Amino acid sequence: MPVRTYIEAIRETLREEMRRDASVIVLGEDVGKKGGVFLATDGLYDEFGEGRVIDTPLTESLIIGASIGVSVNGLRPVPEIQFADFIFPAFNQIVSEAARMRYRSNGTFSCPMTIRAPFGGGVHGALYHSQSVEAFFTHVPGLKVVVPSTPYDARGLLRSSIRDDDPVLFFEHKKLYRSVRGEVPDSDYSVPLGRANITRPGTQVTIVAYGLMAHYALEAAELVEADGISAEVIDVRTLRPLDTETLLDSVKKTGKAVIVYEDNRFGGYGAEIAALLAEEAFDYLDGPVTRVAGPEVPGVPYSHGLEDWFMVDPDRIAEAVRRLAAY
Repeated sequence: MPVRTYIEAIRETLREEMRRDASVIVLGEDVGKKGGVFLATDGLYDEFGEGRVIDTPLTESLIIGASIGVSVNGLRPVPEIQFADFIFPAFNQIVSEAARMRYRSNGTFSCPMTIRAPFGGGVHGALYHSQSVEAFFTHVPGLKVVVPSTPYDARGLLRSSIRDDDPVLFFEHKKLYRSVRGEVPDSDYSVPLGRANITRPGTQVTIVAYGLMAHYALEAAELVEADGISAEVIDVRTLRPLDTETLLDSVKKTGKAVIVYEDNRFGGYGAEIAALLAEEAFDYLDGPVTRVAGPEVPGVPYSHGLEDWFMVDPDRIAEAVRRLAAY
């Protein structure tokens, strides 16, 4: 089976979906001849031309506004926001227009578009190229939010997102683009939206994570295994709709949960999972639901030392698991 990097899986899926369906277009800043700042769209302009691979001005509200317009008129746009940090000028378009299109039209219109956005820290990007913005969008009914952590899932989830008839926020962790490799079938497979993945079975503690943190959670589980602690790791994959059944079944089995995310701890996405477990699995818990997340500072510092201080790592996750296991 072919082995691909995370970014290769995304690029090849975009190409295959554009070949399969002439209504799929790509647009964004520098996505054309340049191939995108991370080269996610490299080669697409040469194959499909400027009518389907469209360079836009540096105006996120235009990128998303135009995508909404063409999506309700028969196309399936895949707009790229160059960095998730810059998505906020388009926030109103996404939240007030795209997310509510089907509801406000009583099902007359849908908005089939997939917004790709690189996110996350640990790449020396400092304040404006390191943010985790997923929690803002998981709050909004009408939006689906996807965060793949492996090349296999990146390919399968992107295919499902592009074919979905409603708007999807597809967040890609920048640090995974070329650091992670994995087997990716050439077949036309897809990974369903709304399904979590148990990446490591265990019996004593459940670790819940997504994106880069899903890899760090696996490393942490290996660390605590040396202490005799059996940790089950769940990669959420789709933040909304959330696979509550898999999460609850795991925590009912283990009795303990550690939730990991690199965003600021207060109000982060992991808080919603913590609330879910506290409300619906309370009788099964034998320790406090624990969060491991970024500190309460406005952004990821540029200094490498301070960036390391901000970022969650396997050792911090492992320490939280040890404390909870001993509770």
